[in-house]
Amino acid sequence: MSFRTTPPVDYVEDVSPGRGALAPRAWYASSDAKSLSLNGSWRLRVSPTADAEDDSFAEEGYDAGGWPEVTVPGHWVLQGDGAFGSPIYTNHLYPFPVDPPHVPTENPTGDHLRVFDLPANWPADGDAVLRFDGVESCARVWLNGTDIGEFKGSRLPHEFAVGRLLKPTGNVLAVRVHQWSAGSYLEDQDQWWLPGIFRDVTLLHRPVGSVGDFFVHASYDHTTGEGTLRVDSDVDGRVSVPALDIDVATGESVTVAVEPWSAETPKLYDGELVTAGERVPLRIGFRTVVLEGGLIKVNGKAILFKGVNRHEWHPEKGRALDLATMREDVLLMKRHNLNAVRTSHYPPHPAFLDLCDEYGLWVIDECDLETHGFTEQAWRDNPVDDDRWTPALLDRAARMVERDKNHPSIVFWSLGNEAGTGRGLTAMAEWIHGRDPERLVHYEGDWDCRDTDVYSRMYAFHDEVEQIGQQLDGGTHKRRELPFIQCEYGHAMGNGPGGLADYQELFEKYDRLQGGFIWEWIDHGIKHAELGYAYGGDFGEELHDGNFVCDGLIFPDRTPSPGLVEYKKVIEPVRIEGDGADGTVRVTNKYDFADLSGLAFEWSYQVDGETVEAGSLSVPALAPGESADVKLPEPPSQQTGGETQWTVRALLAAETAWAPKDHVVAWGQFPVSARQLPSIAASEGPTGSERLITLGPASFDARTGALKTIGGVEVTAPRLDVWRAPTDNDDGAEWQTDTRFGMLWRKYGLHRMRHRLDAVELGDDTLTVRTRVAPAAWEVGLATEYRWTSDGTRLKLTVSVTPEGDWKVPLPRLGVRFGLAQADAVRWFGGGPGEAYPDTRTASMVGRWHSSVDELQTPYVRPQENGARADVRWVELGGLRIEGDPEFWFTARRWTSEQLEAARHLTDLSAGETVWVNLDHGQHGIGSQSCGPGPLPQYFLKAEPTQFSFVFSTTASAE
Repeated sequence: MSFRTTPPVDYVEDVSPGRGALAPRAWYASSDAKSLSLNGSWRLRVSPTADAEDDSFAEEGYDAGGWPEVTVPGHWVLQGDGAFGSPIYTNHLYPFPVDPPHVPTENPTGDHLRVFDLPANWPADGDAVLRFDGVESCARVWLNGTDIGEFKGSRLPHEFAVGRLLKPTGNVLAVRVHQWSAGSYLEDQDQWWLPGIFRDVTLLHRPVGSVGDFFVHASYDHTTGEGTLRVDSDVDGRVSVPALDIDVATGESVTVAVEPWSAETPKLYDGELVTAGERVPLRIGFRTVVLEGGLIKVNGKAILFKGVNRHEWHPEKGRALDLATMREDVLLMKRHNLNAVRTSHYPPHPAFLDLCDEYGLWVIDECDLETHGFTEQAWRDNPVDDDRWTPALLDRAARMVERDKNHPSIVFWSLGNEAGTGRGLTAMAEWIHGRDPERLVHYEGDWDCRDTDVYSRMYAFHDEVEQIGQQLDGGTHKRRELPFIQCEYGHAMGNGPGGLADYQELFEKYDRLQGGFIWEWIDHGIKHAELGYAYGGDFGEELHDGNFVCDGLIFPDRTPSPGLVEYKKVIEPVRIEGDGADGTVRVTNKYDFADLSGLAFEWSYQVDGETVEAGSLSVPALAPGESADVKLPEPPSQQTGGETQWTVRALLAAETAWAPKDHVVAWGQFPVSARQLPSIAASEGPTGSERLITLGPASFDARTGALKTIGGVEVTAPRLDVWRAPTDNDDGAEWQTDTRFGMLWRKYGLHRMRHRLDAVELGDDTLTVRTRVAPAAWEVGLATEYRWTSDGTRLKLTVSVTPEGDWKVPLPRLGVRFGLAQADAVRWFGGGPGEAYPDTRTASMVGRWHSSVDELQTPYVRPQENGARADVRWVELGGLRIEGDPEFWFTARRWTSEQLEAARHLTDLSAGETVWVNLDHGQHGIGSQSCGPGPLPQYFLKAEPTQFSFVFSTTASAE
């Protein structure tokens, strides 16, 4: 066989989807037909351009023994310790010149080789199909020296008929993969650009008479309780479902009584499709999706999406996920009360959809399409409005729908993301509606809803969402009659997102609002030896979007962030409310389909944060939407004094497929009696010498009035602090037109406040230090008075703050900061166990908690303000006990806020000898402004006259 010395590369810039691939069809995990996985070790050669090497590597007998090995599935830039190039992260800007369909000459190209033998029992009859489940971004394929075609569509399957080319041993599979192609213009999703064969490669035997394409139609009539099954198949056969006594020919409908499938009750029936040559297992879920009365209904009921956007990600393997990792994602979602996933912004590995069917998640399956970078040129030459590209768009739509159409979990097909509008999208919508009228079509960019069945938006602010809920938003007549979802909201970048509870209140208040999907599931940090986790710019990219790729509810290692814990509480499917004073709790079932028979309820009674008695609570098996008032037992009579409260939890009554027995699904707390505020009788007065002032157990610097010790515990003087290391949401997105607080705080110098000493006054029973705290260059300040008193054993600090001048911005925080020479173990009574801020405190449970200083830190990939505990009554650390009036926020770190702000990665932070403690009277809200709204006004920390106090004493560990 002859080979050209200069291979043609015109296909790389061809707008067509490719050549040689078979028509798309339904994907299934297994059958009784033979298959051979070609995953594993492959040889790889990476060239700088598409035409740097000829085709000879694909010829039988080519010696690639000197080539390095890589793992498939995998991305070559994540293997070889940088020898094969580096990842590139951009949010929406193309990392190459925009000149569609052309791509740079500098086009990294990976030649992959795999030599394989057929198993000894491989059948000699029939045909064979070679399937690629995902290759980025363009591939050309040879088998045993024969060019069998090329394809684009990175996150979509492509199959080739290869039976005539196979031989028993020594089969040579050659795949040339180009990083850039015309297809790259359609794949400008917010993610790392990672070339390679990143999903499975499989050889499938196709026996004579084997299953071709098939479509499982399984509807449910909620008025009769019956399901209707029909399996359409390219090849005649029979369908059996033993549990339903079904045995019918393909194409024939049968109606029987069934249990329906839903995300809450994911009932699947095992069946089988049998043709003359193959038996394919089926997992059938009966459900009906309709748009009725302006609402999305499944099985006759309007549903509320409590969802998340999910990119596929692993910190070492990129988008090459294994089944265990996919299952871990689904289990985490279920355990945190999520009920829906939008597969942003491409169809996921098909096994993930199997898991959604099995465990129960509503799915918006999104096409592998985004042309976001065209926004920079006002969508000029946008492929979705260029007829030359329409075949490629239709091919992508068909490959998604045909592959995934038999999954009951999928309720929406999505045309893609952030691609503007155009004729190509209309063609996709028309094709999908015609091919599968049993599901709905989604696309956020179509605000007029010309092509879609839902009004979808991203990052709409709370006030606009409420207007939409009230149907006061205007728009086209069609749009006003459609339900509304937020396909992206609650941008989970760094500390946050804030304001989720406020959104959920709106979703539950207005029927038209059918929920939303948090952006997004996981931080896309890449594991890095020196940096911990790398993000955009860490690989020397000339164009990048920094840590915007780290905006998930779980950290790269899949540890839940405080944002996920908050979201779990906000969307919990059981509402537990009550008035602790009258001993009654109201339980409301917020599920759409399930009753409460699967849950057990328990109560506990706390005194000063410690549980003194607990027991089970009898709650009826409420139907969805029902409520019941349940009487709590009489409080323990022997418990008098102190702060008391009830806590009621809803737990799994038995082990489920996704969580163990006693997993907490929901909880509520109800105060009974308030705490007694700390106070001391000022019975001792200050005494002074040339260098020291003493007051009760404390000593102060005589010149400055700065606290030095309390009962032998050395303290770096407490003083007013207003600065926090800005969060990603504080800094806001550069395209935001709303206030970006981090920038304003720096503009007004809140990160460089100066402390002027005005007076140190010794009274009969009081030491008063008067200061003014203000930034250079501005006529604003905070007149601050520290008033110290003591009863001989304890020390009280009362801080009074009076703003001066015209304050145009809220404060980041307001409290005192001081240092302790030694501190590790921390105990506190207040909110926990994790961090909380004014608009992220729903999940903060009042109790007694303990931690180490290091464990108090939240490891956001880019360091920023974190770790505050809310509603703290008292805290003990470093030999001190500190009680607050009123309750306060508490943080403790082995670095200052300034050091935290300067760090770009966690590895930049070095523990110092001092533990820095913040006792905050107030914190500014968090919001979601890294891509959404900032904090709501009620969470602003305004500069206004304020007074708060703390009582210090020593603990046994200090004595």
